[in-house]
Amino acid sequence: MTVFSPEYPRPIWRLSLDGRDLADVINPRFMSLSLTETRDDQADQLTLNLTDHDGLLEIPNRGAVIRVAIGWSTTGLVDKGSFTVDETGHRGTPDTVSIRARSADMTGPLRTRTERSFHGKTIKQIVEEIALANGLTAIVGEGFRDKVVKHIDQSNESDAAFLNRIGKRYDAVATVKDDRLLFMPVRGAKTASGQDMPVHEVYRRDGDQHDFLITGRDAYTGVKAFWMDPRKTTRRSVMVGVIGNAKHLRDTFANETDALAAAQSEWQRIRRGLATMRFSMAYGRPELSAQHKVLFPDMKKPINEIDWLVRELTHDLNESGLTTGLDLEMFDKEDAGTEDDSVLFE
Repeated sequence: MTVFSPEYPRPIWRLSLDGRDLADVINPRFMSLSLTETRDDQADQLTLNLTDHDGLLEIPNRGAVIRVAIGWSTTGLVDKGSFTVDETGHRGTPDTVSIRARSADMTGPLRTRTERSFHGKTIKQIVEEIALANGLTAIVGEGFRDKVVKHIDQSNESDAAFLNRIGKRYDAVATVKDDRLLFMPVRGAKTASGQDMPVHEVYRRDGDQHDFLITGRDAYTGVKAFWMDPRKTTRRSVMVGVIGNAKHLRDTFANETDALAAAQSEWQRIRRGLATMRFSMAYGRPELSAQHKVLFPDMKKPINEIDWLVRELTHDLNESGLTTGLDLEMFDKEDAGTEDDSVLFE
């Protein structure tokens, strides 16, 4: 761990490789670190650049595990988890080593294609079975523990892709953090330990740039999803929101329950995207992570009236300091309503 004078907050970091502290090796060679955390189906990514001015720096093997903590000398380190090395490079002159690693999430066995079916099982049971097959511990959001999936097939599809497909249908996110497979709702997500995601207040003085956008043109008023009625061999629909300019989902679902879940999920995604915000923080906040909620109390309306959800963020640590860039979307506090608009289709 780097050591700085306590008189002024300075960025600090700690890196370990396969459990071995790298302070003696890394600190004299450190150039930059960039850590991107995301809510979506992409892995969190770590990029590390080190100087190899004397040619003595060893290039780590692919598959090696790097554990990262970053922070400030006045407040301490924040553990950001483990990352598996999947790309290394060497450039010159001057000679440098670059290391790119991804969170140990949708890699390895989770990317292997397989086939199986689930019938009449809860989402919790499905996630637990997949977690067990991959040597992981399942952590499932409370709202999904009793939600039954009538039938779903995994056909020549990786576990990662399959979980992401289920997540899209139910507006959830599947990730792996420290050997735990998390399946959590985008709305009301919780930490791996089951606690509510923290809420952070960020002020205008904390940033040097922001970009707020609210959209209304051609906005959808609802979502319509179609399903096959086996009794009448006809296609029927369910509606979430109001008819108006409704978005029609392309897929035809096996039953009304699946169609309604997909429509609700898409409607929630649409509502979150009505307002977006990018905020660059000159003084980095390493305690922030994807899915955390953020408030901007001292910014103008309507920015200060919106509860924001972190979709993605990047922590950059280099000779200029530690900065954090936030990519946020509106947190929809109200549940999506449903409207019975089932009709017959020839």
